[in-house]
Amino acid sequence: MNPAHSFRSYRAIAAQTSPPGQLVVMLYDGAIRFLECALTGFQYEDPKEFNETINNNVIRAQEIISELDDSLDLVQGGELASTLRGLYHYMDNQLTHSNAHKSPEGIRDAIDRLSTLRDAWGAMLAQHGGAQRGAAQYATLAATS
Repeated sequence: MNPAHSFRSYRAIAAQTSPPGQLVVMLYDGAIRFLECALTGFQYEDPKEFNETINNNVIRAQEIISELDDSLDLVQGGELASTLRGLYHYMDNQLTHSNAHKSPEGIRDAIDRLSTLRDAWGAMLAQHGGAQRGAAQYATLAATS
């Protein structure tokens, strides 16, 4: 079996069986990974590779950010959900600008912000006894915010 295929299969199974809190961490990880790949595009001298690497990876990251945004419950999540929505829209705008102008600044900014959010989720899950309990705790916290 092809090792790349095995890894994709493992990721698919992990995504299908992971608790909600862990899925959020996985989404942040994926967006960060795509943006780091986009930054590698700035090293290419070939214009086609340069543009395709940046564009394709930024778009993939934006799709993940859009998924995170779409999953927000503004009623139960209150101010926290509204703040996250604004942050997701800001990052999407930064990435659109960076992609259009082929500048790395907005990509780096999004990586920094996503890493902060990812680390906060990871810490919250660890503090509250794992992904299942952490997700339930987050839902309760978000509903009371």
